Amino acid sequence: MDPECARLLPALCDVLADPRQPVADDACLEKLLDWFKAVTEAGSSLLLLQDHPCLVELLFHVLKPQDLSSRILSFALRLAGIFAAQENCFQYLQGDPSLFVASAAGQLLVRVLDLALCGPAEGRISLQAWDWPACARKIVCHLEDCLRSKATPRVMQALHVLTTAFGHCHGLWTQGLWVQLSPLVARLLEKDPVPAPHALVDLLLSVARSSMLSSDPGLWETAAQTLSHLSPTQAGPLAAGILKLQDCPQALRIQAFGVLLQPLAFVLEATAQAPGMPGLLEGAAGDLMAMDTLPPSKSACVGLLCSALAHLELLQPLPQRPSPWPQAPLLAAVVAILRLCNGSAAPSSEAGGRLCAMLGGCVRVQRAALDFLGVLSQGLGPQELVTQVFAILLEYLVSPDSSPTVLKKAFQATLRWLLSSAAPPGCCDLEPYAQLVLGELLSVLRKRLCSPCWEVRDSGLEFLTQMTRHRGGQAGFRQALLASEVPELTRQLLQDPESYVRASAVAAVGQLSSWGLLAAPSSPEHAATPQKTPLEELLLVLTTDSEGFPRRAVMRVFTEWLRDGYADVAEDPERFVARVLQAASGDLDWEVRVQGLELALAFLEQLLGPCGPSAAAPPGALAQALQALCRVQLFEFAFRSLFDCDRPVAQKSCDLLLFLRAKATPPSNSQEVGDGPDVTSVEAALRRWQAGEQGQPLGELAPEAVLAVLRSMDLEALQDTLAESSDHVERSPQSLLQDMLATVGVLGDNEADCY
Repeated sequence: MDPECARLLPALCDVLADPRQPVADDACLEKLLDWFKAVTEAGSSLLLLQDHPCLVELLFHVLKPQDLSSRILSFALRLAGIFAAQENCFQYLQGDPSLFVASAAGQLLVRVLDLALCGPAEGRISLQAWDWPACARKIVCHLEDCLRSKATPRVMQALHVLTTAFGHCHGLWTQGLWVQLSPLVARLLEKDPVPAPHALVDLLLSVARSSMLSSDPGLWETAAQTLSHLSPTQAGPLAAGILKLQDCPQALRIQAFGVLLQPLAFVLEATAQAPGMPGLLEGAAGDLMAMDTLPPSKSACVGLLCSALAHLELLQPLPQRPSPWPQAPLLAAVVAILRLCNGSAAPSSEAGGRLCAMLGGCVRVQRAALDFLGVLSQGLGPQELVTQVFAILLEYLVSPDSSPTVLKKAFQATLRWLLSSAAPPGCCDLEPYAQLVLGELLSVLRKRLCSPCWEVRDSGLEFLTQMTRHRGGQAGFRQALLASEVPELTRQLLQDPESYVRASAVAAVGQLSSWGLLAAPSSPEHAATPQKTPLEELLLVLTTDSEGFPRRAVMRVFTEWLRDGYADVAEDPERFVARVLQAASGDLDWEVRVQGLELALAFLEQLLGPCGPSAAAPPGALAQALQALCRVQLFEFAFRSLFDCDRPVAQKSCDLLLFLRAKATPPSNSQEVGDGPDVTSVEAALRRWQAGEQGQPLGELAPEAVLAVLRSMDLEALQDTLAESSDHVERSPQSLLQDMLATVGVLGDNEADCY
């Protein structure tokens, strides 16, 4: 290892192990792993670990309970696998019983099996494991011993190895492995409690997804027994996985659906729903839990409900979901859960009272229930239940006890119900209810836009933006919105102290303006003060806001306005584009510059036609377009962007210029070389920009000179270069380590070397 890298490594390990430090992005971690692979391939992994104990300490440290990010855990797991791939290094790490080394060892066993049993001789391999090569038989015997063990960790390790084998290997030998070991897997269900239930579920789903093994009837029998033996919390992932399979016995699907519905059926029973409400478990088979039992603790109850709601939420949109789908009972159950959480339920049973005590104020259950309620909007329901849905949503939106995250979920669920498609025959029409709650909803929105909590203001603006986007043309919505204070409050939030809120206000103002819903105030006190137009207000945000988020939002709105023919833009599109490009070209935020090029591309499409493989533009139209592009100084912006230090900007500029060149008429074959335009000054300026001298402008450009420069440039080669990873420019490990440390302030600015 390079001495400078060795010097930096301990500090980097400290940063990676510290949950308080902002970790590097995935690309940096991938580059770091690639470097470790190269180092271990070039020498001994054992010597590397012995010379740099900070690496072992990092692997030990990530095992401790803490708030490390998932990317660091993944990085440590893969790093342990790189080291454990060498036998002497694996033995060195055996003072460590961690998941990382166990996983690496398990993957190694699967790899050995695959190498021993695959290849040219695979067709002659017997499905009987005792006829396999010696090394393969030894591995199978080891797995059998682990599955018979009374020690849960050994059972878990064997199940993990088998899950990896059936999930990643597709050789014929996997059938023989399952025939040999499936009886021992099934025998685990005879133990009380069942050892390693989560690992057992993972294994059964891995086998069920294998095309070679899914036809085994014994597999489905074991899966059915597992659903019966595990607790509802443990069985939930298996039930959900079974229902997502394309081919599965109907009886098992019914049993699996019953497992997911159990907790919600319990809620309906415990809250004494009205007589006649269809049951959730009608027709369900299998040994179901009695409805008079309740999870013993608050955490268990919350976990069970949240997992059931999450599984059902993912299942609802799938074509293979159970049919008939119990829409009405599910709606009733979710409304009941939300009422239990906010204290508005009045249960008449002891079980209902205990549910009230456990779920009261539980944010986690509220979020899960609101997510599922939003998904259920795709199916609608009976009139009485839809009324209850809107009522509980308004309760959550009005309540001062709703947390910001719960409010956000409530806004999202409300939006989905308001925007639901027309109801099928036999269900209520949603539109009357939407109109009925609209007045109350706008009153709630007005209060939320004045909330002292910025997250609440932000969620309210997002709701308003989406609602206006979809309903801005409907008379009822327009009338109610214009009669409220919401548009003017939205305008005022362009000056909000929080940049995220200002960005959301920009998006809302853009939508309101597009539909003509941002009229100037009519009160007498505003009569003498001229009101800025929305265009002027957003231009002010673009040129004066100190944060990038609002400026990016402005550029997105402006591009949308240009494409949609917004009135104030359509009056003089050239003047609009020129003003916006002038602001965007000097912006320090690279995303604003990319958005500027996106707007320039939209302007090009209006002049020359849409992108894509098409014929060149007619000469007359092309000449007029080029003159307009020169007037708005688009080429100045595009050519400068071509050499931008931020690669996405250069890529977008390259795409734009390639599109323009494709639309340009090829030069006539009869044109003499001496008749060409003088492009010397333009090419000289481009060379200076490429060298980093950005000061001198291009000045006034002739359209013919622009076309000549475009045809002389090898834009395809530049596009290929820009498409390569940043490693193409600099692959120095020292540079990588320095940049990662400089990001968290461990190094001084002068030591960073951006690769």
